[in-house]
Amino acid sequence: MSRIEDSILFTPYKLGPVTLRNRVIRSAAFESMGKDFGPTEDLKNYHVSVARGGVGMTTLAYAAVNRGGISFNSQLWLRDEIVPALKDITDAIHAEGAAASIQIGHCGNMTHWSTAGCFPVGASTGFNLYSPTFVRGLRIRELSQIAADFGKAVETAHDAGFDAVEVHAGHGYLISQFLSPYTNHRHDEFGGSLENRMRFMNLCLDQVREKASRYNMAMLVKHNMEDGFKSGIQVPESIEIAKEIASRGADAIVLSSGFVSKAPMAVMRGRIPAKTMAHYMSIKELPQKIVVSLFGDKMIKQYDFEECYFLENAKKFRAALDIPLVYVGGLVSREGIERVLDEGFELVQMARALVNDPGFVNKMRDGDISTRSGCDHRDYCIARMYSDKMICCHNCPEEITPRMWKELNSIK
Repeated sequence: MSRIEDSILFTPYKLGPVTLRNRVIRSAAFESMGKDFGPTEDLKNYHVSVARGGVGMTTLAYAAVNRGGISFNSQLWLRDEIVPALKDITDAIHAEGAAASIQIGHCGNMTHWSTAGCFPVGASTGFNLYSPTFVRGLRIRELSQIAADFGKAVETAHDAGFDAVEVHAGHGYLISQFLSPYTNHRHDEFGGSLENRMRFMNLCLDQVREKASRYNMAMLVKHNMEDGFKSGIQVPESIEIAKEIASRGADAIVLSSGFVSKAPMAVMRGRIPAKTMAHYMSIKELPQKIVVSLFGDKMIKQYDFEECYFLENAKKFRAALDIPLVYVGGLVSREGIERVLDEGFELVQMARALVNDPGFVNKMRDGDISTRSGCDHRDYCIARMYSDKMICCHNCPEEITPRMWKELNSIK
């Protein structure tokens, strides 16, 4: 592990055309702070607080490239109508000295008619228990239009003042649904072999690269190192996908794992407080609310939390790739970040540590190598984020009932 005086953590980094003041990026963890598919003052205040707290760049999470790609009312739909409100956010982020990024994607089979305004689509026809909903497999003629929507989203992001876009190609969303044999059962040129399963991703990345180059923006791609179960993508195949992403001109790859509709805690790790999650679900979701309350901790595979939980897999990608890599996954201390940087990763992303304390990066800068976040991985923030805005349990104790505290304390 580096000595503080030898660390690159607080040195600038040139990410494509964008220079960051240090190596820390606020990752695109869903804030659930939108309303009617647009930004709110809460969303602005949170990202400004993170920028003021010292990050090199902060990322607004999951903006759908079209209406059909939305899962929640609190998600963003990246369109011209919300450009002024987004520009207000990016101007405020820049005023604090940080760069601004936005994650773009399409939820695919994890959408629902009530939000997407159309019959949910995916790589293949089927039924998704996550929503729950029936899903129609996309027709070939529709794929180029969705890819064009990714390109248009970059234009919109540029107009809104963003310095970078992060393409979401992981976690079981639409691009990932084409990549993974678990969700891609097609028998045309977009299914079967890995080369075929990458075709839709390549259509989207080519559109994004062309527009990002035109507007002098950085292009990152979030990618699954593995899906988290036997019938999904495994590391060797994923490395080949990462090489293809690099060949398409990405400025960096964000290395993640997990599949939200099948193995959600493989993404975030820790033990989900299921009863707390059910508490925040609306009465409109009554059947799911009851099932999650009674059986959620058994239905969702649980993982113990450990800092840097993706690092061993990520090192395999570092050895195989020359492209800049962004490490994300369980960083809650200066020591953990230094471990990652010592392994040759150019940048790191954090979310939960910055939900707990938006000023954590400045505290690391002003402290010593033992600086640690107050996040203790009870995952209350995750339990509520699909129903209410993401917030740490330590920052809203008045909202938490004795029953919830009992569950949260059992997880600690």
